[in-house]
Amino acid sequence: MDYAFEFMTQEQAEDIAYNWHYDGIYSFYDIEADKEDLAVFLDSYKRNSTYVVTKDSDVVGFFSFNKTENNTIDLGLAMRPDLTGSGNGSEFVKAGMEFAKSNYSPDEITLSVATFNQRAIKVYRKIGFKDVETFMQDTNGSSFEFLKMVYYC
Repeated sequence: MDYAFEFMTQEQAEDIAYNWHYDGIYSFYDIEADKEDLAVFLDSYKRNSTYVVTKDSDVVGFFSFNKTENNTIDLGLAMRPDLTGSGNGSEFVKAGMEFAKSNYSPDEITLSVATFNQRAIKVYRKIGFKDVETFMQDTNGSSFEFLKMVYYC
């Protein structure tokens, strides 16, 4: 699949925030589920490192690339809800990692994922991400366990 990365527009951000809804336990990832996350996502200044990903001009997901200390890029990502669970995750994540490598030249790429999301964790491990640590994070009106993972470039 050939993916294209473009800075996310306000219209795209609003469409994703208000119209992307995941099924079952994955509704945790609905952007509207947390008011603070929603406010950040809709603020064009705060999402200045967020790219919409398209295939054949069709929005299929997004990535955020946040540069942290020690030449590390921390990924945030989401695939359009109707495309999840269909075996496209590895290819999608690899495309984001290649974009990060070619545009930011990081030494490592990190991400954090809710520990209940074993489907995503399996994809990340398959690609080569390694478990670093688990931690608790307040979000969506409660506290949830997350797994931090790292990929060494």
